[in-house]
Formats: sequence, C-alpha cells, structure tokens
Amino acid sequence: MSNPALDTAARIRAGETTARAVTRAALARIAARNPAVNAFTALLADRALARAAALDARIAAGEAVGPLAGVPFAAKNLFDLAGLPTLAGSRIRRTAPPAARDAWVVRRLEAAGAICLGALNMDEFAYGFTTENSHDGPARNPHDLSRIAGGSSGGSGAAVAAGLVPLSLGTDTNGSIRVPASLNGLWGLKPTYGRLSRQGTFPFVYSLDHVGPFARGVADLATAYDALQGPDPEDPAQAPQPAEPVTPGLGAGTGGLRVAVLGGWFGRQQSEAARRAVAAVAGALGATAMVDWAMAEAARAAAFLITAAEGGALHLPDLHTRLEEFEPLTQDRLLAGALLPAAWVGQAQRVRGLARDSMRALMQDWDILLAPATPVPATPIGQELLALDGVEVPLRPSMGLFTQPISCIGLPVVTAPVPRAEGALPIGVQLIGRPWTEALLFRAAAALERAGLCAAPVAPAFAEGAV
Repeated sequence: MSNPALDTAARIRAGETTARAVTRAALARIAARNPAVNAFTALLADRALARAAALDARIAAGEAVGPLAGVPFAAKNLFDLAGLPTLAGSRIRRTAPPAARDAWVVRRLEAAGAICLGALNMDEFAYGFTTENSHDGPARNPHDLSRIAGGSSGGSGAAVAAGLVPLSLGTDTNGSIRVPASLNGLWGLKPTYGRLSRQGTFPFVYSLDHVGPFARGVADLATAYDALQGPDPEDPAQAPQPAEPVTPGLGAGTGGLRVAVLGGWFGRQQSEAARRAVAAVAGALGATAMVDWAMAEAARAAAFLITAAEGGALHLPDLHTRLEEFEPLTQDRLLAGALLPAAWVGQAQRVRGLARDSMRALMQDWDILLAPATPVPATPIGQELLALDGVEVPLRPSMGLFTQPISCIGLPVVTAPVPRAEGALPIGVQLIGRPWTEALLFRAAAALERAGLCAAPVAPAFAEGAV
C-alpha cells in the first residue's frame, strides 16, 4: 500500500475493521519486529487501546471522525507524551517527572483520529545524524540491520520503514527528518520554520528547531501535515501564517512549476547513488538548469556554530554537575559550544541573515530547487569515516552536508525517496521551496509518486508476514 495510513482509516470508517483491532495488530507487530530495529523506547499500549475503543464507540454512534481515524503513530522521545518522562534520548532525563500532557502536534494528530502508540529512539538531545545511542542502543535500518537509520530522528524513520506504524513524528534542526527519510527510503517533511508548533518538545537549538512527519506515501504525509497545522500561542516562534491545506492540490501536476538543480556545494561530495537520484528527479520534473547558491558552505558553518552555542548553553548546568552521564558522542560538542566566544555566535547569526537574503534573491526565479538529502545511502553502524570526492571525512557530521545549509535559513523541504536496483539501499532527494510554499512541494512530490519514480521501498525482512 502506498498510503497505508489513509487506507487504514478508510477501512475503519467503512466498518471493515475496528480501531481496536488495528491497534492490537500494530502492538503485535512492534512486539515481533522492534527487537530487530530498536525503534521504540516506550509503549503506551493501555492508553492506545482505550482511545481505540472510544473511537470505535464514536463510529458506532454515527459520529464523524477525523481523516486519520484509528491510524497508529508514534513520536520521537523528545515529544511530551502524558505519563512518560520526556527522555530526549538521554540518561540524565530518565528520572524526570512524567509529562502532564501531550505535545501540541501529538494532540493535533489524535484530534484527527490517530492513536499514539509510544516513543521512539533518537540521538541524545537530538545532537547527531546516526541514532547510535549509547543509552538505548542504535536504531537499525530496516533495509539492512547492520546499517544506521540516520538521525537524530532515527527511530521515527525505522518505525515507519519497518511497518511498525504508518506515520511518525520527528524533529529537524540540521537535517534530522531529512537524513532518516533518505536512509530509510521514506517521504519526510521539514516545514518552513515557524509553520508547526514546537510546544511540548524538548529543545535542541531554539532558533533552528522544526517538527514534521514521516510517511510511506505522499497523501499520508500531506494528510498528517494538514492535521498538524494551526495556531498555537504557546510557541512564540510560530509565525502568524494561516493554515494552508495541501491535500486538495496533490493532483494538480507540475505545470507551471519552475524547477532547478542546486550545483556548487550541492554538486560535490556526493556518491554516485546520490548523483543519479537527483538526476532522475530532475528529469521527471523537467529541471534542466543548474544554479549555484554561493553561500551554502557559509550557511552550514553558521549552523554549526549556532547549534553548538545554543546547545551548550541549554545544557550548561548539567555539564557542570553531571558530565559523565552524557552520551560520549555528545559531551565534547556541548562543552565546546558552551565555550564559544559570543562574537563568533553573533557573526554566525549575521552570516545566517546574509545567506537567507541571498537565497531569497536566487529563488525569485525558481519555485523548487533539488539537492541530495544525504551524500550516501545508509552506512554501517560504527563506521567513523566517509570517503567523499577521494577525501576521508568524519561520517557523522557529513551526513548533514546538504541539509544543514537549508534548515539554517528555515526553508520548507519534502524529502522524496528514490528506490534503487533490487538489493541496493534507497536514498532521498530534497525538494526545497520558498518559505510557506509547502503546497508546491507536495504537488511535485505527488507527481513524482504517480510517475513511479519516487516511492517508499518495502524492506524485505519486514514485508507483511515475514516476521
């Protein structure tokens, strides 16, 4: 099924099954499959079954239910889920009091009828691209269990790719939705900065954090995104933009859309798999022009400094008193960030502004720009170095080569999964738009899906009935 969430909701509304039966089946899949992929860190089984029973009662009474009626989903464990401590992938927060209520976006999905099943694995405090978590163990890629699921929303990607749930929620500061979407072969959305409320999420970098969904199909992703929109006065960073439903325009096609390929920084340091994926998407969308954004590398450098500084400041009290409880992969980066000179951070913010202005000028001529989501497909767990353009570079930060410059300036991105030859790992392409133009990105994504070029490949070991 290309859109299992909507297919499930339709069957429940039609009386072909019940929300309780769907929830029980999802919990059984998690019990059978999660030990292999390590996507879930906590379950809300009793709560989920109770909410499913209540939904079934509403349907029996003839009440209208939402577009995601009875659809199971799960959330990265930095989203507040009532009754659970919000871990943010850390050891330090294991003793935190349980959340009193769900995060805003969790409540929005449940208002649309979806049912939350639990919390998902991630890099500690969202500071990573691989979800090799020392406290909870690594999230494993369902297409090859010896490889990374990406990060920091690795559990969110692995859960959907393994068929545990059809929808999940993640966050993206420097690429943490787009990287797992690429490596797990999924559709993922990083919306415009300020589009969706971050209330009830444990922060990483307040000035860069975004939230968004993962799905196996464009209509599923669009329906989840539409459900997540809406004003929330509790997130002061949320921009006063009206909700913009994207599902009505999925069949509009790409006529009139101006699409180009990002070259320069985005054309280097990539594998042949990434190069071919971008070329295939460009061909399908009629993108023949290549354009250069000269400030891409500077924007990435600015993102590094802002990330380190804000992250270090946020965790400074615990760095003073509980340093050894931090993930080894996180300790040094947070300490270094806490020591950055203020002048450097101020300069990084100025560069960020210049980068935003230069991209605004570039995109006057284009509706969508294309770029790789990751330089390579999923790499083996534990690998430290990556060879790009004949040079060995540190693997973990390099997974964000092409995502960090874009989130630094807050642009919306849909990641499109490009399946490869049988046995080869998938990889994703970024469809990048101007601020507040998610609808155009979904039009292009739907056209790519209809053409059969972009789709979420099934992980053979987790095909229905394989486990």
